[in-house]
Amino acid sequence: MMRTLTIEKNDAGQRLDKFLSKKFKTMPPSLMYKYIRTKYIKLNGKKTTPETFLNEGDVLTFYIKDEFFKEKKSYEFLKASKNLDILYEDENIILIDKKIGVIVHQDARFDTDTLNLRVLRYLYEKGEYNPENKSSFTPALCNRIDRNTGGIVIAAKTAEALRVINQKIRDREIEKYYLCAVKGKPKKTHDILKDYIIKDESTNTVHVLKEAKEGAKEIVTEYTVSDTKDGVSLCEVLLHTGRTHQIRAHMASIGHPLLGDEKYGDKALNRRYGIKRQQLYSYKIRFVFTTDAGALAYLNGKEFEVKEVPFAKNGKLKI
Repeated sequence: MMRTLTIEKNDAGQRLDKFLSKKFKTMPPSLMYKYIRTKYIKLNGKKTTPETFLNEGDVLTFYIKDEFFKEKKSYEFLKASKNLDILYEDENIILIDKKIGVIVHQDARFDTDTLNLRVLRYLYEKGEYNPENKSSFTPALCNRIDRNTGGIVIAAKTAEALRVINQKIRDREIEKYYLCAVKGKPKKTHDILKDYIIKDESTNTVHVLKEAKEGAKEIVTEYTVSDTKDGVSLCEVLLHTGRTHQIRAHMASIGHPLLGDEKYGDKALNRRYGIKRQQLYSYKIRFVFTTDAGALAYLNGKEFEVKEVPFAKNGKLKI
């Protein structure tokens, strides 16, 4: 199909290739030059060259695909960063290493560059997600991690993957391991802490209790010390329950708060190291399915790990 376009006053004075690059943002430069060379794009009915300057009233003739004339829609997720550290990906899920400081979902303060929007942009630009297809599934994140904590976030690319992963998280069939840097050195190099936790909504903090109380929930935190230096220890933590601020509050309750933790930590120690965010990273997950996993059954027994976190590498502290 032939199309024509008349050069207006505001577009005059430009080189042909510069004008076409602005007009057809989805057209690869190599294809544009090929179209000019093979006369699929003509100027005033004649063969032209990329460096030709356009004049008001010039007529460009196009024998190119209609798709290049369609305006590219502007989606909110296209404003998000392209920065996405993918640990693993297949046709069903993506495992993302969320960096400290990145927010997972939109809120009143962060609405254009969040992890969920980065994932949508990534899949849209790969051609695996089309928001125009109303019946298609919108990829979604399966778990959250606080802005000031880094670690592995699971994104589901299909409706079944989202359903299965949510069920596995709920039923504790995905083990989540954390690394944290804590004050001092725990007396036991390995321990399983069992207590209760209650939330104070007014301060958005939690309190650890030794005895059960109305409104309190049981918490079980398993830790292993792997390194100690300069008054700080590196611990691997396996969560057997998943409560708000569980690791931070539980470790603080035994006298070993996380380095950098402003709510439960030692502010003097934080100042000494110049660290203002808790040194906590969800660095490893293991799929341990005990019930049917449908299309995700192949993941059972698999383990994925972030090899280096900001404060530790190979089981040793970096601070």
